[in-house]
Formats: sequence, C-alpha cells, structure tokens
Amino acid sequence: MKLSMKDKEFLERLRELMDEGSLWIERRMDFPSRFILHGNYVEHIERRFGMTRQGVRWRFQRLFNGIYVEAYEVVIFLEKLIGNDHRHDALAIAHDRFEARRRMLEEIDFMEANRYRGSDKD
Repeated sequence: MKLSMKDKEFLERLRELMDEGSLWIERRMDFPSRFILHGNYVEHIERRFGMTRQGVRWRFQRLFNGIYVEAYEVVIFLEKLIGNDHRHDALAIAHDRFEARRRMLEEIDFMEANRYRGSDKD
C-alpha cells in the first residue's frame, strides 16, 4: 500500500507533537499486540492535525497497525520461506527507490505530471 500526501503531512505533524511531548506511541501487549496513540484527547491536537480526534485515531491505526506492521509481516513471511540472505540488498534497493522517487518529485517536469500534486485525495 502506498502513502498519500495526507499521510506524509499527518506523520510530520505527529513527529512534531511527539517531539513536544503532546503525543506518544506505546505498544499494547494484548495478543496480538498493537500500537496505541496516547495524548490525542486535547483540543489543540485536533487543530494541529486539522481533523477530528476520530480522524486522528483512524489515520494512526491505518498507518501504524496497518501499513507499518503489515510491511514487516510480509518481510517475515518471505524470510521464513527463502531465508534472510537478501535482506541487506533489499534494504539497499528500497533506499535507492526512495531516493529516486524523492528526486523525481523535486524536478519541475515530473511535478507537472504528478497527479497527486496539490490534490487532497488519498
């Protein structure tokens, strides 16, 4: 699953609020365990994110317990079947792709063709 610009903006705001100490993330030790966002009941949190508390919780659950954890589930599944001999190379390739995408998004020609640029769509 790919991340949208709204996801990126959410994560940037989340990082700011975590650095301030307004929000923090914990691992809930149920089975199966999961991530929990704490501190999101204060009024200024809604204003900073520009969404309701329920919207903040939904996006957090989707990103952390959905996309983030599921990505590692896929890695664990693959490595159980074929071993982890290729992990270092896979991380290097992923890093290269990330950097290439970042550079392309900075180029003017590509920005014009980027259908997500300036869009509020997820």
